[in-house]
Order: sequence, then structure tokens, then C-alpha cells
Amino acid sequence: HVQLVESGGGLVQPGGSLRLSCAASGIIFKIYHMGWYRQAPGKRRELVALITSGASTNYADSVKGRFTISRDNAKNMVYLQMNSLKPEDTAVYYCNANLVNNNVWGQGTQVTVSS
Repeated sequence: HVQLVESGGGLVQPGGSLRLSCAASGIIFKIYHMGWYRQAPGKRRELVALITSGASTNYADSVKGRFTISRDNAKNMVYLQMNSLKPEDTAVYYCNANLVNNNVWGQGTQVTVSS
């Protein structure tokens, strides 16, 4: 069955870095657009970064220059490298796979930026 599993979250100090990973199974990964979203307490889920099947990328203004999304089609993996983390980056981060009428979510991984 279709499954996305995130990993790599945790507690990090401001200015630090984390790398999130998302393992996909049950889909033809290379044709899916992949994204990272986040949801902070009391806020709506928002798009952080997107990488298309053609490897074009798009970022939220709040993370441009700090976060990098990438994918490895041979391993069915998508990554989010997060640098210069700020307390406002604290949220649950979700992996998403999207293709026309099929939209799949992972269970999420907590990222906490605090001193």
C-alpha cells in the first residue's frame, strides 16, 4: 500500500541544522511531485518546499536561502536540509506526494528549535 515515512526531526538550537528524510513506498515515485509542509500549534498547515517530478523546486519565502529540498528517485527518497533554523521553524513537518487525483501524506515528524 502507499506509504510515506518521515524521519530526522528533533530538538535543535537556533542557528542549527537538521536533515529530514521521507521514504516512499507503493507509488511510482519518480512521477510524483513531492513536498514538505509544516504545521505549528494553532496554525494552518503550510507549504515549505516543493520538488516536481522534473526536479524543479519552489520554496516558501520564510525558508528561502535556508532550506533545500532534494530527491533521489533511485531510492524513493525526498529530503529537506534545514540550516540556520529559527524558533519560528518549530512545527510538525509532513511529507507529501501529489499526482493529479492522488494526494498522500506521511505521519509527520516534530522539529523543535529552542535554546
